[in-house]
Order: sequence, then structure tokens, then C-alpha cells
Amino acid sequence: MAIAVQRSSGGWISGLIGILIFSGSLPATRIAVMDFDPLFLTVARATIAGVLAATLLLISRPNRPQKSDWMSLLVVAGGVVVGFPLLTALALEHITSARSIVFIGLLPLATAIFGVLRGGERPQPVFWLFSIVGSGLVAGFAATGSSAGALRGDLFMLGAVIVCGLGYAEGAKLSRRLGGWQVICWALVISLLPMAAFCVATLPDSFAGVGGPAWFGLGYVSLFSMLIGFFFWYRGLALGGIAGVGQLQLLQPFFGLLLAGIVLAEPVGVTMMAVTVGVVACVAGAKRFSR
Repeated sequence: MAIAVQRSSGGWISGLIGILIFSGSLPATRIAVMDFDPLFLTVARATIAGVLAATLLLISRPNRPQKSDWMSLLVVAGGVVVGFPLLTALALEHITSARSIVFIGLLPLATAIFGVLRGGERPQPVFWLFSIVGSGLVAGFAATGSSAGALRGDLFMLGAVIVCGLGYAEGAKLSRRLGGWQVICWALVISLLPMAAFCVATLPDSFAGVGGPAWFGLGYVSLFSMLIGFFFWYRGLALGGIAGVGQLQLLQPFFGLLLAGIVLAEPVGVTMMAVTVGVVACVAGAKRFSR
């Protein structure tokens, strides 16, 4: 019993550290896309993280994934290595990181839905009620966008949430057998060659106009958002349970809005906060009735 409690506590602590790291991802991406093209930023961060992941695997030499694991690893790579970084980078060309963070409130719900689809669970009807209300809040907030650019950014964020939720669900399922850090490392390695090729193909003609903040943003999303954060996140899911530790994602919008306001001096209005609180409440309710 004591060992089980210790494992659960360790999972919650590890998961919280992962969420704190992920909370800086959108503000850091917002800084980076001020000077970097979104496509180059996506493939550059994946290439840098992929090289580090390959080095870790060569040094530690863990057991190779089974043949049946490779398709799931491709799904993880498509969701969290390519899909989410690219779509959020495209979104942040049109909207502020504070606005984008509101959509992150739907990420735990997307993860839960894909967990249902992939795991064959049968949630209670109330689960879907909370899902519809939460989605309606986000759709209503998105409708307040005053320009076509804002709408485009909102659509990119919705796509990012969907693919990331799928990647989280697949990664969580694999992490119990392969280990948390091994899952993201293998996903990065199988993406490395195409990402490196695209990185070379999209290299800017010159880096003279790239400022220090943009380099910092690239470094953060490459090292922390793409690699280190997943070490803690997938470990937390494996130790503490997907349903329980997954609820820590509810804290990410608040941490993210705080960083957007402090670091980027972006306006965080009452409506934005109210919608975020409403979405988080709906996701919490959906989680409660997910089984």
C-alpha cells in the first residue's frame, strides 16, 4: 500500500512539473514566430530535440519497441512532434498567445475523448453534455474575433488541440510499457530524418534579423516543450494514472495566461479569463463522468 501511494504521489509531482514546462510553450512559440517562419520553427525544434533524443537512446540503450508499437509511435510523432507545433506556430502568427491558451482548456477533454475511442471506454451521458457545453464556450469565444486573421488562428488552434489530444492518448498508452521518456524519444527519432531534411530546405537566407528573444523561444520549445516536458508528463501518467494525473492539464491555461501577461505583456481580459474558467469547469465535469 505504501509503495502504491508513493508511486501515485510521484506521478502527480512529475505530472505537475510537466504541465509547468508545457505552460511556457505557447508564449515561447509566440516569441519565436516573430522572427522565424512557422514551418522552419516546427522542423527546427523537432530536429534539435530529435538529435538529443537519439543521443539519449544510444547512451541508455533501452529495449526497442515491439513491432506493434511503431504505428502508435507514428501517431504520437504526428500529433506532438509535427502537428501541434506546426498548427500552434501558424495560429500564433494571427492571434496572441493569451487567446490561444483559451483553446488549451480543451486539451484534456480531447485527450479523454481519444482515450475513449482508442481504449474502448464507455463514459456516462453526462460526459458528452459537459463536452458540448465546453466546446460551445470555446466556439462562442472564437466568434468574438474581429478579423479573418483571428478566425484563421482560432481554427489552427482547434486543429492543434485535436492532434495533440490524439498524441497524448497514444503516448500515455505506450508509456506504461515502454517508459515515459522512451516514448517521446522514439517518436522524435522516427521523425528525425524527414524533419532534418525539411529543416535544411527551409533554412532562412540569413539569420541577421533574428533577435535574442526568438533564439530563446526556439531553444525553449526545442529542449523543454519537445523533450524534457514529456519526460515528466509521460512518467506522471504512467505512475499516477492517466485519468487522475491527466486532470493536471486543467491548470495549464492559468499558468499560460499568467506567463502571457507577465512575459509578453499581452492583455488578459475578463472575458478571456471567464471563458477559460468555464472551459476548465466543463472539462473537470467531463473527467468526473468519463467512466
